[in-house]
Amino acid sequence: MAFVFRVVMQFVGFLLSLLGWVLCIITMFLPHWKNLNLELNEMENWTIGLWQACVIQEEVGRQCKDFDSFLALPAELRISRVLMFLSNGLGFLGLLVSGSGLDCLRIGERQQELKKWLLILGGVLLWTSGLAALVPVSWVAHVTVQEFWDETVPEIVPRWEFGEALFLGWFAGFSLLLGGCLLIWAACSTHAPLASGHYTVAETETQCPFLQNGTAVPKV
Repeated sequence: MAFVFRVVMQFVGFLLSLLGWVLCIITMFLPHWKNLNLELNEMENWTIGLWQACVIQEEVGRQCKDFDSFLALPAELRISRVLMFLSNGLGFLGLLVSGSGLDCLRIGERQQELKKWLLILGGVLLWTSGLAALVPVSWVAHVTVQEFWDETVPEIVPRWEFGEALFLGWFAGFSLLLGGCLLIWAACSTHAPLASGHYTVAETETQCPFLQNGTAVPKV
């Protein structure tokens, strides 16, 4: 029963991490980090992301323009680009490493200690990836709030507000954090061995649907 619980935790943690990584990639390229609605012209909306700014008009539709210079961007957008690239890279590496350590994969099934440390390393990488995704999203949100409530700016001047990408980025970051924690927890969990010290082939195949005609998995 403990083996089933550990496998379920690994599977849920890996799926959460995969979902968070995919959403993190989408967040990085979405041009909706900040939105601007003009009260004088409600049919025209502006959005800004890490790579381009867009204007949405009712008659013309969406028109986007890439930023000409990286150095001309505000500090929060420049750093956010770097951190989002770092998050995606660490997330990809974490998925590869933790995937090799899953109990339901036959890779290195006789080296359970190695699989355990691969799972821990992958969880740490995914946890770091989630943190690297939350920092830029939260930083841009913080700057947006400061600018929105800046009393030195006249009230008639339009204010930027949160874009949909920020909420997606928060969800992606927390998914990576939770997925990484579950993988580490599953790797560090202990379970009582069976009398024989091994699982039967039938039990292993039932608990690990990834195995085809599988071999008994040794108990750690």
